[in-house]
Amino acid sequence: MAPGAELPMETQVVATTEGLHQLGALAFERRAIVEACGTPQSLAELAVRLGLHLNVVRVLAGDLRAGRFLTVHEPRAAISTDVDVLRRVINGLRAIPTAAGRA
Repeated sequence: MAPGAELPMETQVVATTEGLHQLGALAFERRAIVEACGTPQSLAELAVRLGLHLNVVRVLAGDLRAGRFLTVHEPRAAISTDVDVLRRVINGLRAIPTAAGRA
């Protein structure tokens, strides 16, 4: 399985200093992810912000972590069942535009 494929959607990612200095070495989605992660972002937020499928963001984040472009902060299992986290995830999913362009 690809690195990052099992990361929970609430996993926080942030660009490393090294990653920000090496943006020129990245192309397309990888570069967009590192640029967006100047401040910590969840994988779900990145997917919405960049218009990418969540699983694509998971895999790319895993690759970028392996290349030391991103630092990945996985949630503890007990926290991922917290009601507030679940509410934020639901609200984030509701904010994703549908195929018809409506939120």
